Amino acid sequence: MSDTTKTKACPRCKTQIDAKASKCPNCHSDLRNWFIRHPIWTILILLVAIGIISSAVSNSENTNQATSNNTATSINENAAQTNTNSDEQATDISQSVNESGTTGEVIKTNSTTSANTNQSPTPEPTSSVTVSQKNAVAQAKSYLSTSAFSHDGLVAQLEYEKFSHADAVYGADNSGADWNVQAVKSAKSYLATSAFSLGGLINQLKYDKFTQAQAEHGANNSNADWNEQAVKSAKSYMETSNFSRDSLIAQLKYDQFTQAQAEYGAGAVGL
Repeated sequence: MSDTTKTKACPRCKTQIDAKASKCPNCHSDLRNWFIRHPIWTILILLVAIGIISSAVSNSENTNQATSNNTATSINENAAQTNTNSDEQATDISQSVNESGTTGEVIKTNSTTSANTNQSPTPEPTSSVTVSQKNAVAQAKSYLSTSAFSHDGLVAQLEYEKFSHADAVYGADNSGADWNVQAVKSAKSYLATSAFSLGGLINQLKYDKFTQAQAEHGANNSNADWNEQAVKSAKSYMETSNFSRDSLIAQLKYDQFTQAQAEYGAGAVGL
């Protein structure tokens, strides 16, 4: 078996030389590894590499340490907050126990509070009053602020203003009026401009759609002096016509003055 020697080409002169040769015999080129041929540079490169690696490892350790510190701080803060909340809850429970006398009442109170907190608010009922009804009420109150009306008289007035019958009734019903008070006001208003007997005034109030009871209440509480009313009526008749005593008394009685009131009126005007 023949002995074969491995060869290689010189990178510089291309001469085939022994593969293990460290120097070309032809061009004398140094064929050793770059790091072997430059030991100083090799040492410097190693030192720089070691320094870079050490710095990276140090930074990583610092980062991990900082993260650990932050985590520990957060845990401590959470623990402190938990302790604070626990202390506050313990204080609240203690106070509730002192106030109610038993722990069972505290638990019941807390449960009730939780139930009230979670319970949805009850929606307010939606108003079914229409705009027209609201306007009818407002208009009714406006009329009552200036004049006296019976219930039905006010309904008729609102209908005259083109409110429907239903809206007019709603307006009068919700006007807040006291119809007896309105009857008294109406009676006094009539007496301020004309002379009336008690019966005549009641009839006039009934004509204005007050009830019998309301009309009587209005006339009886008008503070009228019916003798004076008879005198005023007698004077009014005498200004427009010539009357004998008996004819004037008859006219006053026709206006529902009593016999005594009619005679008093006729006598007051000289008859």
